[in-house]
Amino acid sequence: MTSTLLAARVLLAGHLARTSRTLRNRGEDGVSTLELVIIVLGLIAVATLLVTAITLAVTRRTDQIN
Repeated sequence: MTSTLLAARVLLAGHLARTSRTLRNRGEDGVSTLELVIIVLGLIAVATLLVTAITLAVTRRTDQIN
């Protein structure tokens, strides 16, 4: 596993843990719109990192084969 992919997985796990903790602590108040937007943007950023890491890994492997 590449270090970039590992870093992306750690970031994703951190975001998920913080999100679940926030939701648990909010009780019946729910999540505000701003918090939801921040969470979604964070998840999009993590997804982008994962796609980039996977693309780089596949490109490196393809270059090694050729």
